[in-house]
Amino acid sequence: MAKRFLECSLEQPYLLPPSLQDWLPDGHLARFIADVAEQLDLSALYAAYDRKDGRGLAAYHPLMLSRLLLYGYAVGVRSSRAIEKATYDDLAFRYLSADQHPDHDTIANFRQQHLRALAELFVQALRLCRQAGLVKLGTLAIDGTKVKAQASERRSMRLQHIRQEEQRLQALTEQLLQQAAQTDADEDAQWGKGQPAETLPLELADAQKRLQRLRQAKQELEEEAKQQLAEAEAACPARQRGRPPRGTPTTSPGSRSERETSKQALNRARRTVAGQTRHYNFSDPDSRMMRDGGTGHVVQAYNAQIAVDGQAQIIVAAHVTQQAIDKQQLAPMLEEAQRLLGDLPGNVVADNGYWSYSQLTHPIMDGTNLLVPPEGHGRKTTSRLRADNLMAQTMRGKLSTVAGRMLYTSRQHIVEPVFAHIKEQRRFRRFSFRGLAKVTAEWSFVCLTHNLLKLYRSGLAITA
Repeated sequence: MAKRFLECSLEQPYLLPPSLQDWLPDGHLARFIADVAEQLDLSALYAAYDRKDGRGLAAYHPLMLSRLLLYGYAVGVRSSRAIEKATYDDLAFRYLSADQHPDHDTIANFRQQHLRALAELFVQALRLCRQAGLVKLGTLAIDGTKVKAQASERRSMRLQHIRQEEQRLQALTEQLLQQAAQTDADEDAQWGKGQPAETLPLELADAQKRLQRLRQAKQELEEEAKQQLAEAEAACPARQRGRPPRGTPTTSPGSRSERETSKQALNRARRTVAGQTRHYNFSDPDSRMMRDGGTGHVVQAYNAQIAVDGQAQIIVAAHVTQQAIDKQQLAPMLEEAQRLLGDLPGNVVADNGYWSYSQLTHPIMDGTNLLVPPEGHGRKTTSRLRADNLMAQTMRGKLSTVAGRMLYTSRQHIVEPVFAHIKEQRRFRRFSFRGLAKVTAEWSFVCLTHNLLKLYRSGLAITA
């Protein structure tokens, strides 16, 4: 007897129209995103659509577009073209779009226009996580990572080279102007005077355009360098720039290390004014050349910061800075966490890159058990800059205890896996936007979707 098979005809018609609810299994991430989106306050998005006369074609619903972006960032699909394609090919995207198919221009424009409002949803998602009991504020781990900018390192140029290129283009422009004037004079002598040319020659117009862009870049770099030099001089008065008098005590907290740090910052600012260090990127001027600690390569990037709660790896604060090092980010991150949560954790841990006397003595640190090692892992504790520092000696004493070592070791499984998941699993290694304000908003949106994934995997019910 022949084996029987189930019918699999592609021409089989439906007796009843299919339901969206039948497409995905219960407990799917797309269903969770749809439920969360219903509870988020999207009034800021709706306000942008208000028109008194009510004219115009019906627009795609902001709720539907928000669902697509939330799910797309959660699963590592951020391209507007990829999202448009997924509304046809992927059941989850098709479910969230209610079987509608907005084109990639609509998705891209929606994200571009409402990026700030979407980033502000981070606070609402954090509130949902806290209501679900995923935030305990027992231990907070702070760390940063380099995220590539939407720009190439080849588009960067030092101030010194910009000045040289400006001189070259200035000479070229003058030469082209002389050639154009001579050509006009020769043609007038041969054919008589005619109508003046309405546009500049192509070579001259292009050279003037590049010259104008270089002058703008030079002005921005020079103003920034002067500002940094003024701040460094204010932090390092003239009496502290030389060797301290013999007999000056150096065991007070931060005395020698802070003086040396201020002198180093002053020297860096002077080199920047001379055009030896700072690069200007013509694609994204807000980005900076930074060394990626993971690869050891210098990349055009931003420094993305997060503060992660130790209970369930929920990100409670997110920020993006142009500074390549983390030294000045400790207090700002704690202030942001306190602003969003209304309270501070009992313990705060960060790696040695955050060691700064001015940051560790900030008033916001009062009442918090802070663990920041003066030296990196495996280094000797005989650094001339920190061995004579009373605060460093006190911190080493705390880290030498069993409780201190266990607490600091917890940093490795609190904050570092978060970066690994964002960069490896969700493939977020480069910002989609340019400019500090926009990349900060996008980073908040990335951290928002991380928290939603944690809430989804916890299996806890969400309440409005």
